Parts: sequence; C-alpha cells; structure tokens
Amino acid sequence: MPKPHGFTYERRGDGTVVITHRDRAAGTLRGARAERFLAEVEAGDAQLVMARWTGAYKFGNERTAKNHPRNRR
Repeated sequence: MPKPHGFTYERRGDGTVVITHRDRAAGTLRGARAERFLAEVEAGDAQLVMARWTGAYKFGNERTAKNHPRNRR
C-alpha cells in the first residue's frame, strides 16, 4: 500500500485546524480534537496522521474492487 501524500494543515488564530488534501478541504477540527490532532502530528508521520484523521486513506482493497465485474467498463 502506498504511503499517503498531498496533505497539509493550517492552524488558525481561533484554535481551528483545517486539513487539506491536494488543495481541497478535507476536514476541520476545533477545540480538544484539534489539540489532540496537533500533538499526534508532531509525534508521528504527519501524512499518515492527516490521512487517518480525514478518513482519506487507502484500505487495501482498491485493486480487488477495480477488477470486480460490476466495476469494469
């Protein structure tokens, strides 16, 4: 499974964190969730953490789903 990439985050003055993926908004965190997110990003792999928090990460079954007869065209 490839590593996630293309994520960035921005801290705003009011404590809000906005996560973007390839220049599109992927999630907004406020309050305690934003603080937990920032602590986790600083402690680990930032791209993987942002992918996990936004739910925009690969599940490992994409190839299988692509080859399913229903999805072939």
